[in-house]
Order: sequence, then structure tokens, then C-alpha cells
Amino acid sequence: MPRKPPRRTRERIATTALALFNAAGEPHVTTADIADEMNISPGNLYYHFRNKDDIIGELYAAFAESVEPLLAGPSARAADVEDLWLFLHVLFERMWEYRFLFRDLDEIVSRNAQLAQRFAGLARRERSAVIELCEGLRAAGALDASDAEIAAVATNAVMIATYWMSFQRLARGAPADAEGMQFERAVAQVLALVAPYLRGAHRALVENLGARYLEGNDAQRRFRSREHNVNRP
Repeated sequence: MPRKPPRRTRERIATTALALFNAAGEPHVTTADIADEMNISPGNLYYHFRNKDDIIGELYAAFAESVEPLLAGPSARAADVEDLWLFLHVLFERMWEYRFLFRDLDEIVSRNAQLAQRFAGLARRERSAVIELCEGLRAAGALDASDAEIAAVATNAVMIATYWMSFQRLARGAPADAEGMQFERAVAQVLALVAPYLRGAHRALVENLGARYLEGNDAQRRFRSREHNVNRP
């Protein structure tokens, strides 16, 4: 079986930086930390990236590329509730993979105007995608909401998506990279925004999905708590 080619240094720098940023928070990680973690010289790192913001830009581009397919919507058919669920689940999953971007969002965009514009553009596209999904549900007879109500739901959904990690950290008093900060609860929260406008079985399905997310999240937290108590000296 042929071996995979070794990853290029530039790719390794981005991967290492992502892990360190996610673990410690981007403001607390320097280019020297990244080089030290990789056991390379700072000069080698600067050959590939001029500074830390260049690395962040590379990681943001990877994140944006990973969510691009979600923003197109189901073009070949009318949207259904499962499209909405899948959109939210995958979006929050991708955000968790690149969580430092959102956990330290204000700090990052305050010093990088270009990245701020890219974030704003992505937020607008996410909002448009939610509107399109809701309009598709309305056209299929599954959702009863005005244009203004759909627009409000979409705006609130994007606000939750953008700041849910900060909210959970404040609400739970948890460390920035705590396992308890999982994206399932955020998915359930957005589903709860849409549920009141859905009809009959469609509403029941969304409410059931939301409840399953919360139950799974709570069950995992209880398991970790029991495991901690068992292992505690």
C-alpha cells in the first residue's frame, strides 16, 4: 500500500496553530509557541507565514470553504425539516472545529479589517441560507410565517451561531475548551426559534430533534460527572 506523502510545512503550521488556538485561545498563542510546538525555527515559520494574522487568515479560509456547500441550499427540490436540521448540525460542527475564530471573534476582527469584512459577508450568507430554507418550508406548507418573521428568525439564528460559545462559557463558568461546551445545545436553541412557526408533524419532528440534542448533551455531562467522581481519589 503506497504511503501518503508527508504534509507540507505550511499545512503542518496551520494544523498546529489550529490545535493551539482552540486549546489556549488565539490571543494567548504566539508564533514562537507554534514554532516551538513543531520543533522548527521561527524563521522557518515566517518563510511560510509573515505573521500570526496570516495564519488566522489561512484557517478562516479553510473554515469558509468547509461551510460553502451548506450555503447553496437544496437546489434540486423543495426544502424540508431535515434540510434545516442538517444545515444547523453541520454548520455548528464546523464552527466547533474552528472554535477559536468565534470564541475570540472580537479580538481577532478588531485588528484585522479584511477578516472582519469576510466574517460579515459570511454572516450575511448564513442569514440568507436560513431565509431560503424557511421560505422553502413555507412553500411546502410546513411553515406558517411572514417574511418579517422569517427574517427575524434568520437574524436570531445567525446571532446564536456567532456567539453561542461565549454565552455558554459565561453561563456555565466553564473553561474556554471545556468538553461541556458542545454544539448540540446551540442546534437545539435554533430549532426552538423555528418550531413555533411549523405545522403539525413538522413541528413535532423539530421539537423531538431539539429534545434529543438536549438529552444527549445532558446524558454526556452526567456520564462525565460520574466518571469524575469514580476516579476522584
